[in-house]
Amino acid sequence: MNTILVIDDDDQLRISFCKLLREEGYKVIGAPSGEVGMEIVQQNLLDLVILDMRLPGMNGMETFRIIKEIDSKLPVIIVTAFGTTDIAIEATKAGAYDYLLKPFDVPEMLALIKQALEAGYFMRSPVEVDGSPSRESTDNGDVIIGQSRLMQDVYKAIGRVSQTDATVLIRGESGTGKELVARAVYQHGIRAEKPFLIINCVAIPENLLESELFGYEKGAFTGASQRHIGKIEQASRGTVFLDEIGDMPLNIQAKILRLLQERSIERLGGDETISVDVRIIAATNKNLERAIEDGDFREDLYFRLKVVTIELPPLRDRREDISNLVDYYLSKFSKQLNIDNPGIHQEALDMLYRYEWPGNIRELSNTIHKMLIFNRGAPVSTFDVKQVVDNKVNTGQSIGVDLLSAWVRQVLSDPSESHRFDDFIDTISRIVLSEALEMTNGNRSQAAKILDISRPTLHGRMDKYNIRCSTRII
Repeated sequence: MNTILVIDDDDQLRISFCKLLREEGYKVIGAPSGEVGMEIVQQNLLDLVILDMRLPGMNGMETFRIIKEIDSKLPVIIVTAFGTTDIAIEATKAGAYDYLLKPFDVPEMLALIKQALEAGYFMRSPVEVDGSPSRESTDNGDVIIGQSRLMQDVYKAIGRVSQTDATVLIRGESGTGKELVARAVYQHGIRAEKPFLIINCVAIPENLLESELFGYEKGAFTGASQRHIGKIEQASRGTVFLDEIGDMPLNIQAKILRLLQERSIERLGGDETISVDVRIIAATNKNLERAIEDGDFREDLYFRLKVVTIELPPLRDRREDISNLVDYYLSKFSKQLNIDNPGIHQEALDMLYRYEWPGNIRELSNTIHKMLIFNRGAPVSTFDVKQVVDNKVNTGQSIGVDLLSAWVRQVLSDPSESHRFDDFIDTISRIVLSEALEMTNGNRSQAAKILDISRPTLHGRMDKYNIRCSTRII
């Protein structure tokens, strides 16, 4: 459960806001002043601070600077009135995640909180580059797994490039772990104490991507009521990861090229040239050479990006790593589901070796997770593998009636076991909750709405079934 600190001297607003965030499933601490807030920051492990700029005694900017001295990677969202907008912009340039004007839109704030928490996780959660990590060492972080020759080449490339400021292009199929490699380069690099921001060039609509990256001036377009700082400026002296850059529109590619060549940008609607100091890491699953031939990607940008290229192999080309991956996932997901690790029969493991894994590590992860949801304590069998892989549950489709029926029949056919109806209901409930949260990208309010239950009920069921976000691994 994420812990959020709200620093605001308006008692009524602070109490109401804390209540709202608790209903969203967060642990929340309130502070009426910067001085009290600093004590809380020093004494607690926090995931996010929401800070009002106008405070008695130590003002918001002073409070912000001290927060960054205590924990440079703790994300801070600034809340400000129109009269203190310039101060909020100054804080954003100094490393605040973002700012909102009072009165703020609640859905907009909740969406921003989710983004800030994710950014904080990416900066602070360690990525272990080991090949065969201990289970204990990876409980609180992410891990890159693989002892194959191809993965050893990846580890060497990460080590070489991390201690430089070179632009990095990470290439590989979907599900091979490009984001984790980008984070490993950042965390082991010389900018590791500075911001790390991820921009997914596909997830953000084209008409918003440019302003998200470069910011805009007041009046730049309808609705631009004040200056906004983009992610490039916001990540000053840090790192920006441009995921799926192969899908970036051509007009924005030209601005990224200028950034790489001149280390400068212009905000939308402005004519001021702004010098920036950021490292760019980019990733794509596209064939950029073909995209250049088709006129969809700039050749000059391509050569600027590939100062260093890290190629991630598909899982089918490093099958010798499957055993370690399966062992790790069995351990990880068993803990998350609060069940004993059942292990796996050699015949079932052989079947996983033979599968082509078009979805790579992400598909393998989903496959193990789905099998454990239906597991009743016995080692994973070839039957378990066939039900999941053959029915393509691992591709992200909902669990079908045929698979569910087959599982029920298998369980009921075992005369040595007693079968409690409540156990079946718990299993189905766990599946439904997991699928609803996956569909809504972890948005608990939306998941509760889909399921027509209250948020407290959803949170109670999540606690009962030990449902939480999965650790990323490759």
